[in-house]
Amino acid sequence: MPAVISVPAIANEAELRVFVSALSGVDQVGVESRVAKLGTRSLKTSTKRRAIDLAISMVDLTTLEGADTPGRVTSLCTKARRPDPGDPQVPAVAAVCVYPDLVAHARRVLEGSDVAVGAVANAIPSGRASLNVKLLDVADAVAAGAHEIDMVIDRGAYLSGRWGQVFDEIVAVRAACGEAHLKVILETGELVTYDNVKRASWIAMLAGADFIKTSTGKVGVNATLPVALVMLEAARDFAEQTGRLVGVKVAGGIRTTKDALKYLVVVNETAGSAWLSPEYFRFGASSLLNDLLMQRLKQRTGAYVRPDEFSGD
Repeated sequence: MPAVISVPAIANEAELRVFVSALSGVDQVGVESRVAKLGTRSLKTSTKRRAIDLAISMVDLTTLEGADTPGRVTSLCTKARRPDPGDPQVPAVAAVCVYPDLVAHARRVLEGSDVAVGAVANAIPSGRASLNVKLLDVADAVAAGAHEIDMVIDRGAYLSGRWGQVFDEIVAVRAACGEAHLKVILETGELVTYDNVKRASWIAMLAGADFIKTSTGKVGVNATLPVALVMLEAARDFAEQTGRLVGVKVAGGIRTTKDALKYLVVVNETAGSAWLSPEYFRFGASSLLNDLLMQRLKQRTGAYVRPDEFSGD
């Protein structure tokens, strides 16, 4: 158990720097060894079946292409509500994430369902725009009815030591979100070290993030199990010290059921069962869903089906 650190209300950059600098460093060898060990954990058949359904319910289906159309969003939302049209027992996914101009359309298609509509804002994927532009982007998405907002931190500001700027921007975006949940993307592949991932996680949580997220999926290195473990430890410690649970989302490069189940084991063994719900853990991996559906069917029938048996959306 880490030493309990009093979590202050951050009033200025100097206080933020003092607090974040006092966080203990990350044992790289220890983190990677623990992940390797947890990755060998086997699951009973009944547990695997429940875990697959849980993973499906944690997926955020996303389309962020320049060629996105209302028709494509309709297809994505239809799959989100009913991932397998032939099996009504398959749970719906957690959310659909689109550009702000398609939020209102997604809301109409998903009306009457529990699937949330998320929107990217804040100059994703670079995070390089003025704060006013970022806030206008958020305001547009919220006005259109977004339940969740994904923002990305300015990695240039973080890596050059301007932690106060990163903190202040998250605070401002959190305020602009109103009742919408805020997911703060760290773009961990560009933060380079586990220590940076830990510090950035704490900055985001201190600033009011509802979720901390690994990646935009638009860079070379996205989610990894060691990075997820570091972020989950940060979320767990933050909850122990503040009483507030912050979710964790892993995104980019997670394509197989085997990978997803490894993440769920890491979640359970690191943060605990409280995070084993779509409310506090998500997969930003649209391509993962079809493999989960294939494996789910295999668990129940004993036979594999072709990937094209399920929609490619």
